[in-house]
Amino acid sequence: MSFIPANSNTSNKAPTPIFNILLTMLAPIFWGTTYVVTTQFLPTNLPLFAAVIRVLPAGIILILMSRKLPQSGQWGRILILSFLNISCFQALLFVAAYRLPGGIAAIVSGIQPLIIMTLLWQVNRIAPRPITLTATITTIMGMALLLINPNSSWDIIGLIAALLGAVSMAFGIYLTKLWKPNVSNLTFTGWQLLFGGVMLLPLALFLETFPTSLSINNILGYAYLCIFGSLIAYALWFRGIEKLPSVAVSILGALSPITATIIGWAFLNERLSTLQAIGFILVLISVFVVQFTSKADKL
Repeated sequence: MSFIPANSNTSNKAPTPIFNILLTMLAPIFWGTTYVVTTQFLPTNLPLFAAVIRVLPAGIILILMSRKLPQSGQWGRILILSFLNISCFQALLFVAAYRLPGGIAAIVSGIQPLIIMTLLWQVNRIAPRPITLTATITTIMGMALLLINPNSSWDIIGLIAALLGAVSMAFGIYLTKLWKPNVSNLTFTGWQLLFGGVMLLPLALFLETFPTSLSINNILGYAYLCIFGSLIAYALWFRGIEKLPSVAVSILGALSPITATIIGWAFLNERLSTLQAIGFILVLISVFVVQFTSKADKL
């Protein structure tokens, strides 16, 4: 069984585009809860351990549920996608998160759609539509208004990590769209999470000391990140990559910092200034403009 473009869905009763968008939106919304769960429930200074616990058990669960193996010729590409989508992205994400304010890291990550547009333009000869390009740039501007603090520090290593993380995820989305094997989404997601977790494990063992005891809150926090932040979120995310244009999927990542901002405002007594409120509105409008201006794209 060979790799085929993921958009070759032969179902007679395909879900509507609105349904696909709403379902895919849940993934970055779940990811947006990571900050509050990490700060309120998890042990401090163990980011790689958190990443391993987040993805490795989820991969094992999905593989046990699907009980399917990809064909022999598919393993190489799944390993590459596991590296780009899971292990490389997660490791760089945590480096950026620890060395940069979250707002700056999120804004740098917001260039993913621009990277994908460049790939589509240069490789597939699909030029970006002016309105889609404008809306994407507006999203980044809105995130800057919402998230940047004038007193933020700009750590060069953190900036490089955030940039490389955005590149890793952008290439992961692009190649997932092209390479997704003709297997179930559970199988595809499960093997990526398993391989991604296995790649992260030696790094975590080498750089961190795993906790010798965990509180009930710690266990609940890790369980939430594993089930909702990984198992469910990544299954929905890879489904979205199959159903939606790659630029439309990548721009939905902006909903992650939006979610974190809403949680901070609602539960942590964080306040929004007028400029932040304007940025919030710009991001939401621009994200949905991209959904409906890129829907005719094949990739």
